[in-house]
Amino acid sequence: MQLQRLLSYTRKAVDEYDMIQEGDHIAVGISGGKDSLTLLYALHGLRRFYPKKFELSAITVDLGFEGFDLSPIQSLCSEMQVPYKIVKSEIYDILFNIRKESNPCSLCAKMRKGALNQAIKEMGCNKVAYAHHKDDIIETMLLSLIFEGRFHSFSPRTYLDRMDLTVIRPLMFVDEMDVIGFKNKYDLPVVKSKCPVDGYTKRQYAKELLRQLNTDHPGARERMFHAILSGNISGWPERTIHNRTKSDKS
Repeated sequence: MQLQRLLSYTRKAVDEYDMIQEGDHIAVGISGGKDSLTLLYALHGLRRFYPKKFELSAITVDLGFEGFDLSPIQSLCSEMQVPYKIVKSEIYDILFNIRKESNPCSLCAKMRKGALNQAIKEMGCNKVAYAHHKDDIIETMLLSLIFEGRFHSFSPRTYLDRMDLTVIRPLMFVDEMDVIGFKNKYDLPVVKSKCPVDGYTKRQYAKELLRQLNTDHPGARERMFHAILSGNISGWPERTIHNRTKSDKS
């Protein structure tokens, strides 16, 4: 995927779900994976021409895994002139050595988000961008149906009133395969996860299920995504279709 195409999808999401306002300071949560680095590229590129001016910072919560080297990401942020903060934590030690959790994912996510949001507020940001793409949104819907018995998924924009912080998801129209293509084309400095349970989660199950459903029923993936967008899911903001002129389009 070319950068121009990534920027087009990103602007579509930002415009249609009113994700960015004049003067926003947006933190990009960087895990080290392909998705968050693609998001960083997307917002860095968007900032150059988007009519509403905004600041951009990047942040990583270091969970404490041995050998998790973030120096390539530090170099990238320095090159982009994007401020980058690393938040040290003992989450790995707490989960695996002290509590010895057999299913740590839910607690890990909660602790990581808590540390992330606190640091984001200290940085003076009013918004945080998560790198959930189209496949993540569909997979979350499948997980919600199977394990919770409800039709639900990530919202494009969510206000966290306790933190006075807004979560946005600018990659929501981007396919995971396009993210992989972008990572390969632009040689993103991906830092591989050191988590011992990586790849053995319910989300991985949903990813494989979605892949199989789309193989057996071509087009099922896109139809499910359309159902999510038009499904009036509780908590989702109203979608605005912007009719930009050709000269306005990225």
